[in-house]
Amino acid sequence: MVKLTIVGRLSDGLCLAKGPSSLNEEHENFSFYKRQGEFILREISRGALPPSKMTIRADHHCFNYMVENGIAFITLCDSSYPRKLAFHYLQDLQKEFENFDSSLIKKVTRPYCLVKFDGVIGNIRKQYIDTRTQANLSKLNANRKQDLDIATENLSEIIERWRYSEILERPSTSVYIQAVSPIWCSPRLEVIAMKWTPITVTIFVVTVVLWATIIHADDNFMILN
Repeated sequence: MVKLTIVGRLSDGLCLAKGPSSLNEEHENFSFYKRQGEFILREISRGALPPSKMTIRADHHCFNYMVENGIAFITLCDSSYPRKLAFHYLQDLQKEFENFDSSLIKKVTRPYCLVKFDGVIGNIRKQYIDTRTQANLSKLNANRKQDLDIATENLSEIIERWRYSEILERPSTSVYIQAVSPIWCSPRLEVIAMKWTPITVTIFVVTVVLWATIIHADDNFMILN
């Protein structure tokens, strides 16, 4: 079953529409999968995922997405739902989306503001709920020998790669940490040491010189007496 749909703009990763969902919006699972779908959209937007088609496995579900003319169409389905039907669903969404004014889409600044397309998503989604309808069986049986050449990856791997890229994008911090002397163990202690060590050494030297001068003067005084 098609459980969740997100349509987003690649230029800035903004979610435009989401349509109805089979998940209760007040249920924690809805928010969880919705955040995952939004994360996938951002990853496509920044070029971390292929800008064409892909299937992403997430627990007992799959995110399927396709990109056309700078717009990403993402859907969440049960892992048992035919992938071929899922992409037929996305293609139908893409065809209907072409009827919308592109200049209007560019003006959208807030997420999920394209509410007119929510109704379109709902109508198309109804056609794909039952996989055993004649129309859906015809789609499944068409070109059966032609395999879907679509990349597949686990969501956990994508998240791990994103975390690693986040670390690499902070080179100044990592370089600074590596540059810290192992003697002081922390940047704060090293800064304090660099500031006060010369002053402490100077005070120590002056103290030694004064002490030596006083001792030498006392010895001369005793000799004269």
